[in-house]
Amino acid sequence: MQQPTARSLVLDLLSTLRRGTMPVRALVEAGALLGIEENNVRVSLARLYASGRIERDERGRYRLGPAVAAISGRLRSWRELGQRQRAWRGDWLAVHCARLGRGPARRRRERALELLGFRELETGFSLRPDNLRGGLSAAREQLVSLATGVDATDTALGRVFLVRDLDPASDLEARSLWDAAALADDCRTSLGDLRESEARLSQLSDEEAMVESFLVGGRVLRQLMRHPLLPPEILDPAPLAELLEAMKRYDAVGRDAWARFLSRHDVPHRALPLDSRDAAGDRPGDLH
Repeated sequence: MQQPTARSLVLDLLSTLRRGTMPVRALVEAGALLGIEENNVRVSLARLYASGRIERDERGRYRLGPAVAAISGRLRSWRELGQRQRAWRGDWLAVHCARLGRGPARRRRERALELLGFRELETGFSLRPDNLRGGLSAAREQLVSLATGVDATDTALGRVFLVRDLDPASDLEARSLWDAAALADDCRTSLGDLRESEARLSQLSDEEAMVESFLVGGRVLRQLMRHPLLPPEILDPAPLAELLEAMKRYDAVGRDAWARFLSRHDVPHRALPLDSRDAAGDRPGDLH
């Protein structure tokens, strides 16, 4: 299982905060458990602070900054995944971008589209079923926020609109953009991984349980964050529902593993710290 980077570790730990901040010594100690050198943690802190991704209080303790608010919000709300869908009436959300561009702006756009489950039907033209709560307006707002970090129109994102009454051949092609069988199998595999890890955690030392829950839970979190949330007409919802329930149980067990460490450093936390590399963009994610 690949180890996290210092950069991803810092952001993932800070994303667990319910309120308040985390001291450098806690970040350094957690890094040591995961084989990350202290100097690497400190260098990453300095770079993340300079970029606005994290903030520092008067005591020199850190929290996430507004520059990653949209992505960190999605990371923290993974438990609500099952509540993000509504009945599908056959319409499609669409994004058309005639100017694909290059560099960071294009990567941010592609990240936003992937996080909301869009797939490209033709070059510059992406679709997803219109089955997300809030419909077109909410999807447009989320895409812009994820792509730009601000709640404003971004011409680099392209036009976002609704598509109705696709011809039968195009509708069939659109439905086949996602590998439904692979998505279901991935959920079942991860469900087994969570159950096996949960059974092991009670037999591990505190430090070993912290590391395993961070890595195993983080891999499942990355999977949940990228799940396209397709309607039952395209994808059987049962494997995802089972995985989500198992992850909620695993989160509670993982929090117990981390509780003593975080309490010792006076760090209030809302969730199990999770390795979320790749959950939100290019490695280790634009959050990262």
